[in-house]
Amino acid sequence: MVLMLSVTLPSALIAQAQSSSSQTDPAQPAKPAQSTGAASVQARIRARREARRAAAIHDVYSHLFEVYVGGGYERFQPGTSLQRVNEYSWDVGATRYFSQKLGVTVDARGNYGTVYLKPSQDLGTNISHPGVSEYTWMGGPTYRFILHPKYSISGRVMAGAALGNFSSDTSGFGATTFHIWPDGVGAAASVSAPVEYNFSPTIGLRLAPEYLLTSFGSTIQNSLGFTGGVVVRWGKQ
Repeated sequence: MVLMLSVTLPSALIAQAQSSSSQTDPAQPAKPAQSTGAASVQARIRARREARRAAAIHDVYSHLFEVYVGGGYERFQPGTSLQRVNEYSWDVGATRYFSQKLGVTVDARGNYGTVYLKPSQDLGTNISHPGVSEYTWMGGPTYRFILHPKYSISGRVMAGAALGNFSSDTSGFGATTFHIWPDGVGAAASVSAPVEYNFSPTIGLRLAPEYLLTSFGSTIQNSLGFTGGVVVRWGKQ
């Protein structure tokens, strides 16, 4: 009897262990299902995040019109033999957008500076720091390359006309007496990269590094500077 129990008992235990193993094995494939479910949840979260971002971008950049008011700075050469001067400006403009990215801008500004004349250049007139000013009116396309709810980066190219007032502070001697450009009208063109930071969908702050070309005195002036100011948007596309 003892001999029979010693033979059958281990066999029964082995059979029970094999049965338990065979019952638990089918549960193993449940892990991929859990992984797929987690991935699906993450995909839905990403989709909702992208939808919110797209809605925020639309709220900011779907306006028809944009107006900016501010000022600027540039380094301008007032004459062939004269050193460059610092000029400060006012700047106003408006853009009509035809999509979230493409618009047409018109811009007007005035630049003001003081020419430095060396003692050998004032010709005994005691005029050493005459003031000069230029005014430009330009227009051209604006294109937003990068859109974000809080900021945007654009490219802008404009062309138009420039008016130079160089002799009003020369006490009647005339600008050319001091080798300053003559008064007159010339061409103007600019290339800039406006960067805007948005405080709200309708109000932002702009800074635009710029290259400005003018053609006073039948000569090309190449100036570098920037403009900046407050941006206000309204109207829906």
